[in-house]
Amino acid sequence: MTQAQLQEDANLLASDSEHHKPNWREYFGFSTDHKVIGIQYLVTTFLFYLVGGALAAAVRTELATPEVDFVSRELYNSLFTVHATVMIFLWIVPATTGGFGNFLVPLMIGARDMAFPRLNAIAFWLIPPGGLLLLSSFLVGAPASGWTSYPPLSLVSGKPGEFIWILSVLLLGTSSILAAVNFLVTIVKMRVAGMGFNDMPLFCWAMMATSALALIATPVLAGALILLSFDLIAGTAFFNPTGGGDPIVYQHLFWFYSHPAVYIMILPVFGMISEILPVHARKPIFGYKAIAYSSLAISFLGLIVWAHHMFTSGTPPWLRMFFMFTTMVIAVPTGIKVFSWLATLWGGKLNLNSALLFAMGFVSMFVVGGISGVMVAAVPFDIHVHDTYFVVAHLHYVLFGGSVFGIYAGFYHWFPKMTGRMMNETLGKIHFALTFIGFNLAFMPMHKLGLEGMNRRVAEYDPKFATLNLICTIGTYILAVSTFPFIYNAISSWLSGPKAGNNPWRALTLEWMTTSPPPVENFDQDPILVVGPYDYGMGDRATNVDVPFSDPREPVLAAGPNSALRADPDPSVAAHPDDR
Repeated sequence: MTQAQLQEDANLLASDSEHHKPNWREYFGFSTDHKVIGIQYLVTTFLFYLVGGALAAAVRTELATPEVDFVSRELYNSLFTVHATVMIFLWIVPATTGGFGNFLVPLMIGARDMAFPRLNAIAFWLIPPGGLLLLSSFLVGAPASGWTSYPPLSLVSGKPGEFIWILSVLLLGTSSILAAVNFLVTIVKMRVAGMGFNDMPLFCWAMMATSALALIATPVLAGALILLSFDLIAGTAFFNPTGGGDPIVYQHLFWFYSHPAVYIMILPVFGMISEILPVHARKPIFGYKAIAYSSLAISFLGLIVWAHHMFTSGTPPWLRMFFMFTTMVIAVPTGIKVFSWLATLWGGKLNLNSALLFAMGFVSMFVVGGISGVMVAAVPFDIHVHDTYFVVAHLHYVLFGGSVFGIYAGFYHWFPKMTGRMMNETLGKIHFALTFIGFNLAFMPMHKLGLEGMNRRVAEYDPKFATLNLICTIGTYILAVSTFPFIYNAISSWLSGPKAGNNPWRALTLEWMTTSPPPVENFDQDPILVVGPYDYGMGDRATNVDVPFSDPREPVLAAGPNSALRADPDPSVAAHPDDR
């Protein structure tokens, strides 16, 4: 095929892309297109992220001084309770699994859609009412028992918001269960011909591990919350000690889900980072099978570490030792991933764009959270710092420094595929700098606060902690400001950013082998696998892959979805120097 023919086919493909571009009204309706649903997830959850961030700013404003001078103690308790619930159940979990998972998984495995499109839409449409229900609790007395809702505190608060919190989390948990079923069936049964498990992109491995974990653990939380609601409104005594119930049983049920929830939030991000780093380092991923199988190991081990949250709850010493051991062991598969990512970056031809900066920021921040996680796995140390700000710091380095940095990396990396437009790199780097500085300023001092004995979940504290708390509050404000360049960048780029072409990053996974944005059923014909998803810099193998190596704003030279994966190399198409 000549260069002129390729250019003609590229123009036709670009025309098809415009023809298939979704109308903006589709994003506000009951669509069964997995790509529309994925973007619905991402936009909706980001709006809830802004709400959760506003609640966090209110919490930190109160903590800027030792006195209670911004909100009352009662309102403060509600603010941090709803903040945590929003960030976990309405932002990170649905954004990583429902958002990126929905958009990417069918494209990456060469499928036309998810296995159950209507179920997919239902899973999304449980999110908005669940979130609005939670926020409406402020009208009647918001929950104030923390995101754990431990009895007996949650039973004696007397606030109707506690029951609203239960209903909201049940809705969101149901959404998670439905999505997990859909992802498992899609990945296992709908891969394109020739794609074995060891040929899948690592993001699909991560989503498979995440879905299995969610499917096992989430029903346990649902059962615990249903029993808690009976105690709350029907006077039963499953967990109420005044009637003979055992609140420790609730803790076991709650953490059987809620520690695996950490991996439900972080495993998809692990997969995203494994996709982003090799593309922008122009190197094959280091240790493909080790990364893939370590996701399954994390999924399994995540189910047997929950009681390390309960070392101060009267747990017998022999049981403490078991959970200390399993918690430390889970650092091994996580460490395998980190060292594989570093090996992938080492010696690569790094393109320090916004996506790679956030991905490398993720690695560095998650390592800090992982190290402090191993520390709190040790029983003596955990007893010392339990319920202090050290735990708050650890949690945020894992979930914000980890999950949110990874989500931002995913936004910048796949935005061209979702919209057909490039984001502004200058604004992206400003966003990264403000986020990185603000985050570390907000949460790094909390390690010292915790070691010195400052308890979490308090509105009033000893004046000796005032200076560090003020620094944390300033960091939170910088973190809040960091979202503005991102919001402006995303909206302006979507409306009028430079056209991206079909494959601006010269990537090899299947989602880049179709138009940007993809057509309704993703591919005009089934893709044919010829090269691996990470065969960057593989010499002659790279020349067999007709992916665009020109400026991202230039038209993509591709004859169709399959041309990028054809078996007959075109001598007129040269490999990029970085890939030789």
